Amino acid sequence: MKKAVILGGGESGVGAAVLAKVQHFDTFLSDSGSLKENFRSELQKWDIPFEEGGHSADRILGADLVIKSPGIPETAPLVVKLHEQGTPVISEIEFAGYYDTAKKICITGSNGKTTTTSLIYYLLQNAGLNVGLGGNIGKSYAMQVATEKHDIYVLELSSFQLDGMYDFKADIAVLMNITPDHLDRYDHCFQNYINAKFRITRNMRPEDCFIFCNDDEVTIGELNKIVIQAQKLPFTQNGIVEEGAWLEDDRMRVRYQGDEFDILVNELSLEGRHNVYNSMAAAITGKIMKVTNETIRRSLTTFEGVEHRMEKVLSVGGVLYINDSKATNVNSTWYALESVQTPIVLILGGTDKGNDYAPIADLVREKVKAIVCLGVDNKKIHDFFGSIVPTICDTLSAGECVQKCAELAAPGDTVLLSPCCASFDLFKNYEDRGRQFKEAVRKL
Repeated sequence: MKKAVILGGGESGVGAAVLAKVQHFDTFLSDSGSLKENFRSELQKWDIPFEEGGHSADRILGADLVIKSPGIPETAPLVVKLHEQGTPVISEIEFAGYYDTAKKICITGSNGKTTTTSLIYYLLQNAGLNVGLGGNIGKSYAMQVATEKHDIYVLELSSFQLDGMYDFKADIAVLMNITPDHLDRYDHCFQNYINAKFRITRNMRPEDCFIFCNDDEVTIGELNKIVIQAQKLPFTQNGIVEEGAWLEDDRMRVRYQGDEFDILVNELSLEGRHNVYNSMAAAITGKIMKVTNETIRRSLTTFEGVEHRMEKVLSVGGVLYINDSKATNVNSTWYALESVQTPIVLILGGTDKGNDYAPIADLVREKVKAIVCLGVDNKKIHDFFGSIVPTICDTLSAGECVQKCAELAAPGDTVLLSPCCASFDLFKNYEDRGRQFKEAVRKL
């Protein structure tokens, strides 16, 4: 019996462990931290041996196959040793793909991927299709392959998940955009990150479809250098394309294989220029999947958005509070600032991933009256924005932060949590940060 070791005991790792068990591997899971109670009981239910609080190196190095959680970097000493001795180290997505014959729609990008993934899933559900949602969102893809049977999977894929994929193939791949992010994991080399994102096109064939943003210079620059077998379907807000999606006056138009769909932009349920791109990618996917125009229209006009992504929380004293905690990079915050038309009290800060704040400088100068930092080390924010914004102050909790914002904001203003940074200095993750923010707003 082949030995499979799973490194990391979160959603991804536990799902991979269950699939390995179902596929008759001698399965063992190892996590250097402590497991959440629900994951611990899931492993016990499936009778899968595990360890937490450290790694048994000998047992791990004796594996025939290692499935690594995306949060563990390639530079981790144990992973380096595994590579040196030739042990295959793959991602949960790659592993699940070995045992899955369903159609796979895969979405990546520095920004917009969660919203686009959720919108495509919603659209296909509305079409009555048997569809699963997984990857970087929802329930583990491997767990679904092990315990459920879907005809289609809609998978949000991060660069870290793509790094561990080799034979996996998307039937439809969607690349929203590429802007500098996670450079701390890519030797501070943007090209390495670009290469990771483009792994979504690996193994694609002429019958497959690659949907991409024609307005994203980085994507187009890379497409000019490489050969992709799949049909290319661009979406754009600057001009017209033969097949794909574009804007014409106040309408979004979509064409695929002679079949057309159009909708007024102001009918889309998601507001803002960035959400037009997300809606375009979803609509093209709908046409490829032969979803009716009526269902595409209903989906694009009724979708309610994603928690922690430009989520309107409450208006208190005439001030609107928006939770955009999922904005963990500069480009996300650019889109958030661009879509707000009132004076802004902006909440920035957290774990900096090598941010360059220059792209948002003009928008901040134009729209932001004060910055409230929510993070342990805010020196970089003070240094960059000190001459641009008259008021910058520091806070160390969601409650303190919201109180400070309430003092600085006037009726008609917007308090925007769009931090540009990861959350791990003060919070478990961006969800925890967003929920604590919302809770603090409700207590005002």
